[in-house]
Amino acid sequence: MSEFIPPAKPIIGDEEREAVDRVLRSGMVAQGPEVAAFEQEFSAHFVPGRPSVAVNSGTAGLHLGLLAAGVGPGDEVIVPSFTFAATGNSVALTGGTPVFVDIEPETFTLDPAAVEAAITPKTKGILPVHLYGHPARMRELEALAAERGVALYEDAAQAHGASLDGRPVGSFGEFAMFSLYPTKNMTSGEGGMVTTATDELARQVKLLRNQGMERQYENEVIGFNARMTDIHAAIGRVQLTKVDAWTKTRQSNAAFLDANLQGVVVPPVADGAVHVYHQYTIRVPEDRDGFVAALKSEYNVGAGVYYPIPNHRLPSLTHFAPGLDLPETERAAREVASLPVHPSLSSDDLERVVAAVNAVAKAGA
Repeated sequence: MSEFIPPAKPIIGDEEREAVDRVLRSGMVAQGPEVAAFEQEFSAHFVPGRPSVAVNSGTAGLHLGLLAAGVGPGDEVIVPSFTFAATGNSVALTGGTPVFVDIEPETFTLDPAAVEAAITPKTKGILPVHLYGHPARMRELEALAAERGVALYEDAAQAHGASLDGRPVGSFGEFAMFSLYPTKNMTSGEGGMVTTATDELARQVKLLRNQGMERQYENEVIGFNARMTDIHAAIGRVQLTKVDAWTKTRQSNAAFLDANLQGVVVPPVADGAVHVYHQYTIRVPEDRDGFVAALKSEYNVGAGVYYPIPNHRLPSLTHFAPGLDLPETERAAREVASLPVHPSLSSDDLERVVAAVNAVAKAGA
């Protein structure tokens, strides 16, 4: 059988290895000049004019961003249930309440009408997720937040370089979080980046990531150790020089699948949106799990299922939403499967993916 094609794959090359060696030789391994340079370069690349703060994970970035924005006990933050649990977890970790609402079916992102219906006097903010690399409905959500007097934040963990109407994701909310986990569109090995609308909010995130200190031993607030190391920052700096080319390859691979897949529902792209295809997510209306299993067992092609259990049904979060009914979320959880479009694929790999999907879809029709 041909070599397995994974649904996602980190890309680490000689330049990243040399960057790590450079840091190790320098003796400055903890948060230092590499982190500061990475923060400046990340801002210039993805969110010009906004400061960025590097942290040790995407989840830490969400948690500290929410705390810096003033979210705490008694506050509600509206979030999607169809996403990774870190989004709801981060709200819960502040002492606030994640309020789960439904998604719109085309882009798997927050449905603005559902958000509006969920706003209460306790609502502090709205936290959309730019899921799979497609921007959320930010025009409507931005207008809604302004109209109802609530804050807007962004979970851009999967959306480096995505945009809507020419505005990059990460530039809409009071803060945004980008993940730098190994399988994201770019990585620092592990880590996250928080971009903020103001310098003061960035300063609060910096205090929170470093035990509440700006100057050593002068702790201003109760904080955490959420610092990024120079080793991770050095990897991220190299990846910044490659991510645009990788994104173009992802988009080209996605276009090839769009044009050639049969028997499945390919992912649409909203007007004015630039999709960066962290995942190329199709819908399989009938027997998704059997479809995914057949791709692997019969054709050695991997497909990921992100996410099979909605957050509002997870044992850790269900107490926030007893008896909640989110039909589009439940349908997506039953139907989605993400196919390989990562930059390491060859043209032969893409042909194999198409042939496998079409054959399995035809057999199941």
